[in-house]
Amino acid sequence: MTACAIEGGSAGAAATADPGAEPEAESRTEPDPRESGAESGPERYRAEPGPKGPGDPVGSAVADAPGPPGSAARQGGSRASSAAGGPASPAADAPLPGGFTLTADGAYAARLTAAPGPPGTRAWYPERWTLDGPEPYAVPLPLDQPEEPDSEVAPLADGRVLIRRRVAERQMFSLLYPTGPATGELLLGAVESAEMTLLPPSPDGRCVYALSAGEHHTSLWLVAGGAFGPEEVARIPGRCSGGAWLDRAGRILALDRRAPDGGPVKAVAVDLGRGGEVTPLLQIAPGSDDRLLLADADSGLLLIRSDAPGQDRLGWGVLGSCLPVRFPECLRLADAAVTPFAVQPGQMLMPESCAVALRIDGAAGSWLGVWRPAGRRLHQFAAPLGWAPGAGYWGRDGVLRLPYANRATSCGVAMLDAPQDVEPSSETGRPGDTEGGTRPSAAFSAPAVCKPVPLGQAPLHRVARSD
Repeated sequence: MTACAIEGGSAGAAATADPGAEPEAESRTEPDPRESGAESGPERYRAEPGPKGPGDPVGSAVADAPGPPGSAARQGGSRASSAAGGPASPAADAPLPGGFTLTADGAYAARLTAAPGPPGTRAWYPERWTLDGPEPYAVPLPLDQPEEPDSEVAPLADGRVLIRRRVAERQMFSLLYPTGPATGELLLGAVESAEMTLLPPSPDGRCVYALSAGEHHTSLWLVAGGAFGPEEVARIPGRCSGGAWLDRAGRILALDRRAPDGGPVKAVAVDLGRGGEVTPLLQIAPGSDDRLLLADADSGLLLIRSDAPGQDRLGWGVLGSCLPVRFPECLRLADAAVTPFAVQPGQMLMPESCAVALRIDGAAGSWLGVWRPAGRRLHQFAAPLGWAPGAGYWGRDGVLRLPYANRATSCGVAMLDAPQDVEPSSETGRPGDTEGGTRPSAAFSAPAVCKPVPLGQAPLHRVARSD
């Protein structure tokens, strides 16, 4: 693989797509839980106001959102502004939105979206969201030519947006930024590679890295933030995927690696300050696939997926700890996949107290989960209508912010207060009420909790039993 840098840049004019057009609602055809007699709704939502055009309906962003089957509906106890979006039904022919990527501090986000139009002819363009102001707002960044739907975007801390485009067997990289009514473009260069994947933006807000997996090795490229265009900074033996930052300086990167000779997948740490030095990170069992999904630099909390207990399970551990990885039973749902996407920051040396946001995917669609290692309970919530599944960030105030867009609201943020973990009542066996009078989510009985057992002492062919 080779890379070429392009000096200077060019400014593109407004694209053929209408920048002022609101993105259509997310295309989801899951059945409405109310039609089957099940109620759905969040425990407690709030919403940050977003821009509202004339004629926008007034309502709750979660009114018709898919939620966990059997969850108690309480729309009267939720608080939302008039700009939070109404119960608009997604169009059957609306495309799925592009991936929604946030900066490490949650100040900016970027996605690839499409202007309204007939199916198969929609004009895709990047869009930047500003989330750190008094009101969230979106800025379309179209160029003269629509983007391909497989392009990737990533925001930087200065408000510019990196875009990766595939052109034949090359990957082209540019920075986009608003310039009045038009979109400016700074060409960074190209990498000769058939496939590349952007990693989460670096915590420093300036750099973006990408992976290019070959037959025997994986190249790690610095595609934004370098001095001379895309630069190969490390070549790692084996095939790598995933990507999670272990520090706030953007130096230690965790990747999931399969060795060149095959074998299980193991998470490794890549030290970019020492020329890409690779050291083992997860070694739960000799033959298990151990992947790192998410890491929090403040507390050291690690969210892990491994088949060491006998089947693929979601677990947690602490970076640098000698304690074994735990696989809570409450994170093991029947007929639903659970994936963490955000960890509450600021919990220094208190990993068990961190609130973790989880995306839950089931037959009814995608909804939300919130869990703490110390609480040992999974709270489930309906998702805002138009939420890009897996997009969100925690504030240090313990509030989860969920960006969404639908026909009523082109740019909105729903806010969810982290629920308290209430012990079940000795009389009813049900969780007690929260301060706001709403019942904690979904579960009517305390979930079974897995007793942590060192995996070296536990039979790996058996699933961990609950207490």
